[in-house]
Amino acid sequence: MTQIVLGLATSHGPMLSTPPEQWGLRVVADKANHAHAYRGRTHTFDELVALRAGEGIAQQVSPEAWRDKHASCRRAIGALARVFERVRPDVAVIFGNDQMELFGEDNIPAFAVYCGETIRNQEYDPEKMGKLPPGIAISVAGHIPPQGADYSGHAALGSHIIRSLTAAGFDVAALKEFPSRHPTVPHAFGFVYRQIMNDRPVASVPLFTNTFYPPNQPTASRCRLFGQAVLRAVQAWPGSERVALIASGGLSHFVIDEKLDHMVLDALRAGDGDALDAVSEDLYQSGSSEIKNWIPLAGAMAELGWPATIVDYVPCYRSEAGTGNAMGFAYWEPENSQ
Repeated sequence: MTQIVLGLATSHGPMLSTPPEQWGLRVVADKANHAHAYRGRTHTFDELVALRAGEGIAQQVSPEAWRDKHASCRRAIGALARVFERVRPDVAVIFGNDQMELFGEDNIPAFAVYCGETIRNQEYDPEKMGKLPPGIAISVAGHIPPQGADYSGHAALGSHIIRSLTAAGFDVAALKEFPSRHPTVPHAFGFVYRQIMNDRPVASVPLFTNTFYPPNQPTASRCRLFGQAVLRAVQAWPGSERVALIASGGLSHFVIDEKLDHMVLDALRAGDGDALDAVSEDLYQSGSSEIKNWIPLAGAMAELGWPATIVDYVPCYRSEAGTGNAMGFAYWEPENSQ
């Protein structure tokens, strides 16, 4: 009988794999962006500086603060990696998203499931892919091994999940291989393979949610129901595997919103899916939309009744405008498993 043995959630932002001394390099692009999403509106960089002047953010963008925050994040990643190794599941089902890596503007499914035998994690080929979105091309070593790698998918379980989700009313795209423009797994998943599984991945099934791109972004409620449907699909799988459910992405960025993050973390601690649904969809935009990779996992864990352990929350500011990435790290286990 298939058994769920672990839930785990991690941020995957490039700042986690970038030396802290280089965090400020991205600020040039931040200043050039005239439409930063923050609390339901868009702002220029200078508008954000004025709006957030009373928050004391400038004290958090010094080299010393960056080194401290980077060290905290690395400790949290190490803690999650140790949890994963201690449990060492047979299979991982991973909730992530795509940032124009696999999919293009002409074809972005709301939900997709990879059901192939092999998962490639290789260096980008700019001749095939063209120019990558800002931030994706940096810190490649954080999610791609130096020589690249091929991992095991779980085609049978992936196909079973697709059939089960379809029966539950979710019209999901089925991917048996990655498209030729980018025949390698997106960074949301590569980060997990490299940094949580330490380049020793178990067989996995990547699940994709279109968190970023209008007009077909699933709502928070739909994402929670998706996670619960995935849970039931895995539980119905007629195998004997021990399965981990993993979420990759978030928390708030590219402008940090600590109020939003704490609302999410409080809901995770309480197992309160309604609180996640109640957050305005205007707040789940831009990079903060990746919180919707955590929401399916949170829905599944709430259905299991497992408590959340928040390993750490680290808001990594890189400018006085509040740009940066808030990093979160959490896991779920049955109360009697430790």
